[in-house]
Parts: sequence; C-alpha cells; structure tokens
Amino acid sequence: MNVHILQHVSFEGIGSIDKWLNQRNANVSYTRFYESNDLPALSKIDLIIIMGGPMSVHDELEFPWLVEEKRFLREAISAGIPMLGICLGAQLLASALGAEIYKNSQKEIGWFDITKVPNTDFQFPDTLKVFHWHGETFTLPEGAVQLAQSVACEQQAFQYGKNIIGLQFHLETTPETIDSMIANCNEELVADNFIQSKSIIKSATFKDYEKINKQMSSILNYITNF
Repeated sequence: MNVHILQHVSFEGIGSIDKWLNQRNANVSYTRFYESNDLPALSKIDLIIIMGGPMSVHDELEFPWLVEEKRFLREAISAGIPMLGICLGAQLLASALGAEIYKNSQKEIGWFDITKVPNTDFQFPDTLKVFHWHGETFTLPEGAVQLAQSVACEQQAFQYGKNIIGLQFHLETTPETIDSMIANCNEELVADNFIQSKSIIKSATFKDYEKINKQMSSILNYITNF
C-alpha cells in the first residue's frame, strides 16, 4: 500500500497512525508544505492522509500552496482514492467538496465528548472522549453523511462515499503529539468554555489514548477495506 501524507506544520505529526502504517508495511511518502509543495502522481497512491495545522483554508495569500492542495484533493476525490482528513485536513476536504468553511462560535481545545449521529455508514461509539484543537468548522458537504457532533461544534465528522472521512478532532493523539502542539500553540490556551488548561489536557490517562488510537485504526481499516 502506497500512502501519501499531507503535512502542514512540523509540529503536527501522524502520532498513532505511524504504528498502523508499520503494521501493514506501507510505503509512506510526504508532502511537507512548510518545506515543499511537490505533490505525487495520484496513479501511484492508495491512501491520502491530510493532517492538521493552525492556518485556515482561506489563508491562500499567506500560504499559496493551499490552492494547489485543494486542486489535488478535488482530483483525488474524482479518482476515488481513500482519504482521511484530520482537523484542518477535514476542513480542506469539506472545502474541496464545495462546503462553506467558517469560524465556529467558539474554539474547542482539549478532551471533550463527541456524540454519534446514527446512520448506515461508519459507526462511532454512542459517545467518545476525544482530543480537539480547532476554531473553524464547515457546513456538511453535499452528498456527505454526518457521523458525529459535540456540544461546542455541530459538524465533528463526515463521510463522503465509502472511503473518504473527515474528522475535526485528533484520534491520532499521543502524549508526544500533545506536548508538541502545546509547545507551539500555547498562546491559544486561554480561559474559555471549551478550552482546557494545559494541566487538564496533559492529565489524560493511558486508556484515553488507547481508546482514540483504536478508533483511528478502525477508521483507517474501514476506508482501506482492511
């Protein structure tokens, strides 16, 4: 399996996804937009994973590579390539599918529950405590199915077709990825209804990580038919 990862900032890596890829002996390549915007030929790719980042999908003047990335995603959608978008990655997928991207009524940073939206597509648990770090959201793309919601944000996850899923939250989270995000975005941890303190965020237990990492593997298995 040839997997290509779109990474927007150095401090948001793939976390627990690395283990899933290693277990399948995947050939992994990257476009690290903070270094280069070179993108591969889609004919050579079996799965695309689009990571997060602090920028907005609208920041094309500051980050011109967003234009090319959106074009790449539209072509990948047309080609039927399995894709997983995480946080900014989900917003980019939603944008490529014609959805509106806008600021959520409040930022959501920390460990908060999502609630399953019943459907016949991918099934989340009824509730699941997951890690969030996002301030924007999106309308549900036309033709997509809503998978999850939360108190702070209506659109938390969607599925388009059989093999494209977008997640506002970070199921790949590990203690190391949290440390990295806090170190680089600490200024966002201000007191608010849905922003937890650094100490609360870092108090997550082994079981908290185990549950979300297992859920991430389930999603990757689902969209790749493993």
